Amino acid sequence: MRHRNGVQHTGDALIHLDHVSKVFAVRHEAQDSFQSSFIRLFRRENRRAKPLWAIRDVSFEVKRGDCFGVIGPNGSGKSTLLKLITRILEPTEGDIAVRGRIASLLELGAGFHPDLTGRENIYLNGSVYGMTRKQMQQRMHAIIDYAELGDFMDVPIRHYSSGMHVRLGFAVAIHTDPDILLVDEVLAVGDLAFQRKCLDSIQQFRSQGGTLLFVSHDSGTIEALCNRAIWLDHGRIRAEGAPLDVVMSYMNRVSEEAEEKGGSRAMAELEEGRRWGNGRVQVTQVEMVDKSGRSRSAFAGGESLDIRLSYEVMEEIDEPVFGIGIHHQNGVHVCGPNTQFDGLRIPGHRGRGQVVYHIQELPLLEGAYVMSVAAVDAGDGEVYDYHDRAYPLRVLSGRHRERYGIIALGGSWSAVTNEPDDDGPYTDPARLADPEIMSEAR
Repeated sequence: MRHRNGVQHTGDALIHLDHVSKVFAVRHEAQDSFQSSFIRLFRRENRRAKPLWAIRDVSFEVKRGDCFGVIGPNGSGKSTLLKLITRILEPTEGDIAVRGRIASLLELGAGFHPDLTGRENIYLNGSVYGMTRKQMQQRMHAIIDYAELGDFMDVPIRHYSSGMHVRLGFAVAIHTDPDILLVDEVLAVGDLAFQRKCLDSIQQFRSQGGTLLFVSHDSGTIEALCNRAIWLDHGRIRAEGAPLDVVMSYMNRVSEEAEEKGGSRAMAELEEGRRWGNGRVQVTQVEMVDKSGRSRSAFAGGESLDIRLSYEVMEEIDEPVFGIGIHHQNGVHVCGPNTQFDGLRIPGHRGRGQVVYHIQELPLLEGAYVMSVAAVDAGDGEVYDYHDRAYPLRVLSGRHRERYGIIALGGSWSAVTNEPDDDGPYTDPARLADPEIMSEAR
């Protein structure tokens, strides 16, 4: 398949985009009175359309066997990009070339007719993918089993829920032997069990050499599935490369925008109920900093992290104690280190200072966390300044292979096996440590 000038593929690329742009004409209609609308008809007044560039100067290649991820906020152009690749839309500028059979799951109900049954729509959807009726008959049983829709297969799909649409659409797409599979965020509509089934099928599709272009808001899925990724923002590519690097760039920008919208609030302007204390010591700034010294709010598991607390002692006190508390989004208190536990003594003279908590390798697993900070006296009886769960921390999967729980222990597994031989029966290694068994053996 080729678009426009028939740009040639390079090497083993199955999808090639060369400076592709797509513009839409958007007319903003004001709420006019009937009289003014009528007069404008006779005066031939037309409101000038405003151009909206959904995709702007996008270039990339997807090679055979790649799992290429696309991440970005709503309205960034992700779905438009997939529609250009599948020829639902034609580019305004640039060239697109695609080689091989494409199966796509872009929108709920795409390729289906609401008045036809699920079974009839399998044939219809198959024809969209270029399959013959005979080929679809051969796959019919497998598709029905995969979709798990039971008696609903003979019901018009206008009665289907959004999740049932996804089940049928993905079941057909994955059984049409595509060279390239395009999947939009529509998978998020399905139930968790079916999502897991789809992801397992995608992994199997990849292991067999299939090529995947995957759009998702789920950074963890992008990291787990993809070997390359791009971040789209207002139709332009903002980052491209390894999924972890791209996702981190995106997450950090999201955090920056949230801070910009809220303004750079002073500590004294924290949300009501989030801060208390007598103010004898005040925490004036809280930063989470990477090894290059850049302030961020998204970090990968296993990455180095410094938490910097700037403070001011307002009046002479005994040695203050500074601490942090990290909470998972589900409310679990993960940890609460402080300077006293570490044996660090800080003078209580009037003036400003900074304490830093250094984490060599962040042990947290992927998820959303919030951080509290505090300045208290050594006896924990006087609270100088407390910021309760005021600072968001997003953790990406990074180097951790573990997926369950909140922290990665960093341990390693080992095994001892005792293979059976001709001289005697097999002995379970777990039993070798039992003193009674060893005594019997002697």
